[in-house]
Amino acid sequence: MEEKVAQQRVLIFDPERCTGCRYCEIACAFQHYGVINPEKSHIHVFVDERLMEMEATNCQHCEEPICASVCPEDAVSKDEEKGWVIINSMKCIGCKSCTLSCPLSCPWFNKEQKIAAKCDFCDGEPVCVKYCSSNAIRVGTRAEALKFNEWRYGEEAKDVSRS
Repeated sequence: MEEKVAQQRVLIFDPERCTGCRYCEIACAFQHYGVINPEKSHIHVFVDERLMEMEATNCQHCEEPICASVCPEDAVSKDEEKGWVIINSMKCIGCKSCTLSCPLSCPWFNKEQKIAAKCDFCDGEPVCVKYCSSNAIRVGTRAEALKFNEWRYGEEAKDVSRS
């Protein structure tokens, strides 16, 4: 991984710290839609029954995002400088190709707006991090996230982050 990419900022989720309060989901939904509705959040917390702990799915802003490559309208793009994968709502036709192609199914379909939505990193200040009282979500570098995910989840984490 080249140094510039390794230093891009991404979210890191530590399930051992998560209390399941779901404030991250509430803050995200309120930030983006002005409502307290976890279903409209770009991060989703759930119970991993296999491990009996909280887990979260959130966009990894992949180095080579499959969601961008399958979008028929070029509505999904990657900011090469910041590393964020963004959906242009004016171009999105709601075909759900991005959701189906994402290994974590992070882009979700907004039924009211009939478009895909996903984490936009809140323009550099993610509210999910700000409101996570247990510090289960933090901002780190892509290199730190890869190292943490490989330690936590094993080799399959390497495959997902490079999708």
